[in-house]
Amino acid sequence: MPHFIHRATRMENMRRANHHQRQETNLSPEFEIINYERFRHSIVANARIEVLHTGMRWPEGPVWFADGEYLLWSDIPNNRIMRWVEGAPATVYRYPSNHANGNTRDRQGRLLTCESGGRRVTRTEHDGTITVLADRFGGKRLNSPNDIIVKSDDSIWFSDPDYGILSDYTGDKAKSEIGANNVYRLDPDTRELTVATGELVKPNGLAFSPDETILYIADSGVSHDPNGPHHIVAFDVIDGVRLARPRVFATISPGVADGFRVDTEGNVWTTAGDGVHCYAADGELLGKIHLPEVATNLTFGGPKRNRLFVTTASSLIAVYVGQRGAQLP
Repeated sequence: MPHFIHRATRMENMRRANHHQRQETNLSPEFEIINYERFRHSIVANARIEVLHTGMRWPEGPVWFADGEYLLWSDIPNNRIMRWVEGAPATVYRYPSNHANGNTRDRQGRLLTCESGGRRVTRTEHDGTITVLADRFGGKRLNSPNDIIVKSDDSIWFSDPDYGILSDYTGDKAKSEIGANNVYRLDPDTRELTVATGELVKPNGLAFSPDETILYIADSGVSHDPNGPHHIVAFDVIDGVRLARPRVFATISPGVADGFRVDTEGNVWTTAGDGVHCYAADGELLGKIHLPEVATNLTFGGPKRNRLFVTTASSLIAVYVGQRGAQLP
């Protein structure tokens, strides 16, 4: 029988969750409910973890293409982008990929990719050709673009920590020319690249709130410093282009918020060392989905955007949830 894990912090939540357990003993996978009233509509009682593909080395950057009903994601050390379609084995979409990391799609349905090896951000055109969108700032090479999102005004926002130049495993070892770990905004009209923020130690995953008034950015500095940050920082988005009032939205433990997405209710679904954590828009931890491996990134997909695709240390898994992703493919 599937296990039901419950560690609610309030007695009332515990009582309700225990009652819920008796009513739905088939609950799976191992959901940990922390706030029953707020999390119960976000889970599907009979959902199962599905392993869609395995045998990879640190996969990342899943992105759903609704028009073609397929998923793309990166297998970073293996230097390739993979493709999955329902009912068929995963195939190689691109090799070599310049150690592709984060991916998303723009509002015209084109693939946008952070290339750790190429130290650049690229766009795959509909005819398959590749356009370089950004590879330098102030005449100096970028570090290793990591994760990427697109705003409704077509501006592109991406993080640029130095992870991909620290070793040859996920990129090409090199020294940083910029000497900073920034988050950038690429203007859709002028193509000007500007620093959105440079105050995070290791900027990583990022996502907008449903109304795009808040930008969430992960700081995974603890990965190379035991005293470093392991939290998600929320910024106000001013006039659609500028960030202000940074504050810690959530501290992730165990692990870090490598990648995350936001649902239509404003909940933040983030990766962590023990699986996936779900936070309400006010920062309260509502619950978890426990996974056997470290989760590296995730996205919503499927025809209704209610299927959570998660990359883990070596696999691609999927699970249906009770919410829909806010990011429209």
